[in-house]
Amino acid sequence: MCIFPNYRYLFLKVLAAIIVLISASFSLFAQNQNEISNYKVYFAEGDFNNKNILVIRKFEQSGKQFYVGVDPDNIETQIIPSNQILVVALSWQQILSNYYNTAYIRAIQTAKKQSLSLQNSGIVHGFPKEKGVTLTIDLCPSNKPLDRIIFTSLISEFQKIEKPVPIALSITGRFMLTHAEDLSWLKDLIDSAEISVTWINHTYNHHFNPKTPLNQNFLLEPNTDLNFEILETEKALLQHGFLASVFFRFPGLISDNIIMDKVVEFGLIPIGSDAWLAKGQAIHSGSIVLIHGNGNEPLGIKDFIRLLQTEKSSVMKKEWLLYDLRESLENEFHE
Repeated sequence: MCIFPNYRYLFLKVLAAIIVLISASFSLFAQNQNEISNYKVYFAEGDFNNKNILVIRKFEQSGKQFYVGVDPDNIETQIIPSNQILVVALSWQQILSNYYNTAYIRAIQTAKKQSLSLQNSGIVHGFPKEKGVTLTIDLCPSNKPLDRIIFTSLISEFQKIEKPVPIALSITGRFMLTHAEDLSWLKDLIDSAEISVTWINHTYNHHFNPKTPLNQNFLLEPNTDLNFEILETEKALLQHGFLASVFFRFPGLISDNIIMDKVVEFGLIPIGSDAWLAKGQAIHSGSIVLIHGNGNEPLGIKDFIRLLQTEKSSVMKKEWLLYDLRESLENEFHE
């Protein structure tokens, strides 16, 4: 008996394979089109929405060019399409000179003056108008899930007093690589106005070797590519739908004068802490509090939750508040 091939079946099978291949190609093309490219340091000035804006970065996405701008008076960053602003390129030295009396540059100069020691350089104390603190949560590389309890506790305690609750998150690129679900959860909290986040650049890799002396560790490790550590973190934030602030935290709070100068030349304001809770440092009004929310520092988390419970009556009376890091510094440095 002669068996003839089922040409209709073969045709449909080949057609289905072609459709899958075309769909995958279009999906890859769309993904590539949405990729951020040519992300680099670029300094300029221009007017946007009747405000003088400093440009500190430029990049391309979907075939268009964008700038990252910072308002020198309130230290807030924003994305600006290049066709909506006419800019004039400046050097970093020109920005320091021309804008020396703005909150942005005054904060940078203050941070540089506090870079005399190996540990905890930069601005370490905030300047709130009333009693309260600025909470910074470090998200260093970790295989453990985000400590969500700190966020839910903050929302629970402050929802009637401060909504959204202001928090600063010092984030690394490697944390973003392995915590997509946690980032999505945070984005939902931001979109629902439960929290507002100031994203602090905490470098991409956060290199650390427990056997190496501090003066050769973290960012002071020889052959560290600072350009990658800083810019790839900002780029990763953008690709997750977030925008980096102009604040920077040294990994391990370790730095020297050379690395401080290099970081500042990216247009960034280094932020330390005078209340790293896991190290037993006490909190005072205006403290920049440091805890880790990456699952590696349960002691700091417990201490802060205990503090919230202790201050509950003061919170309800608005005598004890959380402050946005930008607002706290603007209070001090804006004239």
